[in-house]
Amino acid sequence: MTAVGRRAALRWALASVAATAGCAPSRTAPIGAGGEGGERRTAPYVPFDVTWLIRPRQGRKYLGVSFGGASVTPGYLDLWSRKAGKAPNLLAQRFSWGEEFPADRVTAVWRQRVLPYLAWEPRGRTLREIAAGVDDGHVRRTAEAVRDLNVPVALAFAPGMNERGLPWGPRAASAGEFVAAWRHLHDLFQDTGVSNVVWTWSPTVTARPAVPLEPYWPGDAYADWLGLTGRYGTDGPRTYDGLFGPVVKEARAFTRAPVLVAGTAAPAGGRKAAVVKDLTRAVTTRDDVVGFVWVDATDRTDWRIDSSTGALDAFRRGVADPRFGFDVRRP
Repeated sequence: MTAVGRRAALRWALASVAATAGCAPSRTAPIGAGGEGGERRTAPYVPFDVTWLIRPRQGRKYLGVSFGGASVTPGYLDLWSRKAGKAPNLLAQRFSWGEEFPADRVTAVWRQRVLPYLAWEPRGRTLREIAAGVDDGHVRRTAEAVRDLNVPVALAFAPGMNERGLPWGPRAASAGEFVAAWRHLHDLFQDTGVSNVVWTWSPTVTARPAVPLEPYWPGDAYADWLGLTGRYGTDGPRTYDGLFGPVVKEARAFTRAPVLVAGTAAPAGGRKAAVVKDLTRAVTTRDDVVGFVWVDATDRTDWRIDSSTGALDAFRRGVADPRFGFDVRRP
């Protein structure tokens, strides 16, 4: 059974519980109940159906943004929207292991018609410990919070699992330990009644030296998106095919899951406008790519969309395509 099939079965089971209870709600239906979103109301609990968000219909695409760990307020997001010429419909943020699930932050994002995307970084625990259940209490509390909030959340556990420099990368954990930890988390969420998560498997395409990815794949029943991350450099690949193509080709040997470019950017310079033009064209013309997330930040490099007038013009023209930025609260 695929992840979509497992989720559908879970939704049916949860809905059946509500029905057999005489449709009497056990609690006030949370924001987003039944996929409606926007207000709290007393009604039977209807689990959110994220199936249509995994593969949006009619070629619609996610326009995502990440601010590299910066605090995001509604005003901050509005400012970026004005620069880009369009509001994003996906916001990527970090979520640390051991941290209480940021329900208020997730709700604030969803109320702006934006899909919350959380990169869940297991710092402070090994993947072996997570798979063995050392933090099952924390995982269950997190799952309950996600379930009870009942808005869709894209969740990328241990992103960059193929990067040697990360505490959960190949130097610290085997592919088998990663898969065991992933499946353990997924099963605990499933057992808790969570049906509103888009599970996002997120390797780094620029990890060097490369490691085979198939051993890290948890299986089609456990993951919904290929959330590929990788930034363009001042040299090297300057197209989607050059940067992401090899990993997509490798992944197609073991899954047909849709691709989300879950984090990318290009440095300031003369080639940035061409990179942006190619990226937006590639995303809109490939049926298996559901969107991209731009890392709009500065560290030692200026990755922002407005690092130059030419880059900003290219970005605004690219995302002006009506397929970008659909309403994530309406199928």
